[in-house]
Amino acid sequence: MRILLYLLIGIMLGACQGSAAPGETNSGNAPDSTGIEWESPIRVASGEAYQGPWRMNDSDFRYVDDPTVAMTKGGRIFTAWADQAGQDVYLQVFDPDGTPMLEEPANVSGSPDTFSWLPRLAVDDEGRRVHVLWQEILFTGGSHGGEILYACSRDGGETFSEPVNLSDTPAGAGKGRLSRERWSNGSLDLALGDDGTLVAAWSEYEGALRVSVSEDGGTSFSEPRTVVDDPRSPARGPSLALADGAMHLAWTVGEDPEADIRLASTEPGSLEFGEPQTIHGDSGHADAPRLATDENGDLHLVWSRAPEGPTGSYQVVHTTIRDGSPETDSPTVLSGQTGAAFPHPIISGEHLLVAWEAFPDRGARPRGLGFAHSTDGGTSFSDPARLPDPNGTDGADNGGRQGLLMNKLATDDQGRIAVVHSTFQEGQTSDIWLFRG
Repeated sequence: MRILLYLLIGIMLGACQGSAAPGETNSGNAPDSTGIEWESPIRVASGEAYQGPWRMNDSDFRYVDDPTVAMTKGGRIFTAWADQAGQDVYLQVFDPDGTPMLEEPANVSGSPDTFSWLPRLAVDDEGRRVHVLWQEILFTGGSHGGEILYACSRDGGETFSEPVNLSDTPAGAGKGRLSRERWSNGSLDLALGDDGTLVAAWSEYEGALRVSVSEDGGTSFSEPRTVVDDPRSPARGPSLALADGAMHLAWTVGEDPEADIRLASTEPGSLEFGEPQTIHGDSGHADAPRLATDENGDLHLVWSRAPEGPTGSYQVVHTTIRDGSPETDSPTVLSGQTGAAFPHPIISGEHLLVAWEAFPDRGARPRGLGFAHSTDGGTSFSDPARLPDPNGTDGADNGGRQGLLMNKLATDDQGRIAVVHSTFQEGQTSDIWLFRG
């Protein structure tokens, strides 16, 4: 239940609260206008809801936050989150019907003296090997504390290996800089290929974007490879997708009110990224890109766009990239004209689901998750809808108090959906929720 506050511009999520104990569900299924039927939400973890002033690793933060999720092909659900009171990352596993499989959540990071937060997850098809990447607030000589740590479980999440520092830098790894004064934590990503290749990516406060690759299931990683390194245009918010032996990496940049999304790829079997291309560049501000690949190997890219610049209202947009180029001249707006940012996509067959943080009140923390659903591979989308409130309470915001650069959606090969969400009601409770659809 401890989490940092030093973060970026208004970005969090909101809605929910409840009376169910951790691991229990609230009542009521909720079919919606997008054709998705939601099971009763499960409260995964709970904590206090207090965030004191920032005093580095001595800060008094007491809450749970930063959930992420992954699924096996058979529908087993893995979710990890940060407990800021203990300053560690935890993991729980659920079978497809929502029953917890671990008697107690596993402590992944095991570092109670330093904040661990904003994890990423990847699991193999059987759910035996579980990979976790996160940002650890270690101060190793630079102006900003941050390292990228990795641990692996080979027994389905019951126990984890000793964490390994992949970044080993004083440059502030995991920071996604907007300006010298504003940044997001959680600027990192993790992807697992069908051939077992594991790729970690992160940006640094000082500007660089790095990638490290494991070709032996997480036993060892390559030295970090530099994709870009320009302090004048610091990389921010990397997102990875692996398909047909190739790696694809999207990101945006800071220090630029007209920032655009960049995309770079490797040839199949190569570790060398080609020259980055700009995707749908315009005079607005583009942020928080997320990538997903479909069964044809096409890329689906979603991101936040503020047509009037970073002080304006954001929308969530989508484009399909085939053979290295966007399919259309302009992206499709999914969220309507209301405040929406920090999207999360998943793909199952012809189904593409995109969720995002909803900002009903400009300048305030987000409340609730919006989403849109495509049944034709992204050619068309439903009208935007809202994820059901776990318990009908409006008194909580969305958590995400260290930043909203997260991965909140997963799917299996049957089209079952898992969505994780955190809520924070000041002075009362913080909660991690799991939705299944």
